[in-house]
Parts: sequence; structure tokens; C-alpha cells
Amino acid sequence: MIKFLKAFGQFWYDFIIGDDWKIAVSVILALAATLGLYKAGVPEPAVTVIGGVLVLIAFVIALVIDIRPRSKKG
Repeated sequence: MIKFLKAFGQFWYDFIIGDDWKIAVSVILALAATLGLYKAGVPEPAVTVIGGVLVLIAFVIALVIDIRPRSKKG
């Protein structure tokens, strides 16, 4: 049973986090903000659009962090 639980946990970690934890965290934060807007009573069509934009922005920011050139300390 322990072996099964460990394998199950490793699968979900790899599925959600994958190779880049920054993208996973930023998308989860964007989805949490979208849920907050929904719970605050913002109309559903607006929440949908804002949520989509937030997820896109979060992904782009995480991607920019990964591809920016590293500073060389000399």
C-alpha cells in the first residue's frame, strides 16, 4: 500500500509540477485569484475573461523568468 501511495503521489507531482515549478505556482495563483473574483460576486463572463488573461500573464511571466539571460559576474 505504501508503494502504491508513493507512486500515486509521484505521478501527480510530475503531472502538475512537471519540469518547471514556477509555471505551476503562477498558474495556481492566477486560478486562486479568479476564484476570489468569482466568490466576490463579479459576473461570470467577466471572471472567465479575467481568469483567462491572468493565467496567460502568469504563464508568460514564468516563461520570461526562465529565458532571461543570466547576469555574468566577473
